[in-house]
Amino acid sequence: MAVRKLQCIPPAVRSVRTGIAAALPKQTKAIYLSPEWRGLISRLLAQRGRRCEVCGRTGCRIFGDHIHELKDGGAPLDPGNIRLLCGSCHSGKTARVRAIRTRETLTR
Repeated sequence: MAVRKLQCIPPAVRSVRTGIAAALPKQTKAIYLSPEWRGLISRLLAQRGRRCEVCGRTGCRIFGDHIHELKDGGAPLDPGNIRLLCGSCHSGKTARVRAIRTRETLTR
């Protein structure tokens, strides 16, 4: 049996400069800057209290989170579509929904 030597093939791309690609700045949707949204969140905080509706955490920043996201057709100013969440619960929920949306996009 003859023994063959493996040859190395030089890479097609020698190097990639990742430092020149800047991330796009996050853009806040206009709805979240509107007086209607701010008024709704103020009313919900007064009615429901300044606590996370998932974990019960208090003494932290509370976010108004759309249960059914706007990208998925959720009503922007419906109090029944808004949950008050702490940063941890809001980030986790947003990441889960984004992962589901990405998975659905990839399987189409």
